[in-house]
Amino acid sequence: MLTDKIRLSGPETNDPEDILSSSLGVIFPDDITNQHGDATSSVIYLSPLFGPLTLSLADPQGQDNRRLFSHFLWNAGLQLAEFIEEGKDDQGRHWNVKGEEVLELGAGTGLAGLVAGLTGGRRVAISDYPAKEVLENIRANVERNVPPLRSKFPGIGEIEVQGHEWGVLDDKFSKSNEGRFGRILVADCLWMPWQHLNLLKSISHFLKEEGKAWVVAGFHTGREKMRGFYEEEKLRELGLEIERIWERNAEGVEREWVTDRGIEDVTRRKRWLVCAILRKRRG
Repeated sequence: MLTDKIRLSGPETNDPEDILSSSLGVIFPDDITNQHGDATSSVIYLSPLFGPLTLSLADPQGQDNRRLFSHFLWNAGLQLAEFIEEGKDDQGRHWNVKGEEVLELGAGTGLAGLVAGLTGGRRVAISDYPAKEVLENIRANVERNVPPLRSKFPGIGEIEVQGHEWGVLDDKFSKSNEGRFGRILVADCLWMPWQHLNLLKSISHFLKEEGKAWVVAGFHTGREKMRGFYEEEKLRELGLEIERIWERNAEGVEREWVTDRGIEDVTRRKRWLVCAILRKRRG
């Protein structure tokens, strides 16, 4: 199962909320943890290729920064990292980044970007909202995991950390990287409908003509909050289109993407992700 690759590392706690959270899988067998870690507990990603990768989580200061929920690792980021590390999924879809310039948007812990760099992305820019504590934590995750692996894996690419606010495209980083990235990674960034347009603007701006944007998001906040991101008219206006879109659960079962499944049980929908590949519009 997807979450089998995650372990927590940190001081033991007697906090009732933490004890309850860790017991949910026993109390409710259909339940799944879809957010991992906190500021006091690192998350360990058990990479089949590179060994354990230890990821600290940011402790955002101020209510506005905490509302971004970048201080967790979500299952969508875990799934995207797994796809990239394996290079292809069980349906034969291609997820290889070797030799590509890669941009991760809304990175959180930076796991997907880290794995992209480790698996041969030529240059990887890991970006998130320009909150100091979030970017410093991503840099710490890069420094903790990448240098020790370089001697053993000489194909590791250049990895940098950048602040980027979606839709703000007049700064130095945005201007110098327009149309540059062959792969754009987006994990669990669709829960804010009011930011869909800005996120799509950034994807369109940074994506190469022949590039792909890989977008994975969880249903934990509800299908209605994310479906507007994939509206054909909105995508067309920004010169984008969907190459492929589907749903996948924590056990790897896949099904067709639909915009409305009626009333969905909250516990069961937490197990599901929507996966999509976007590209520049053709014709």
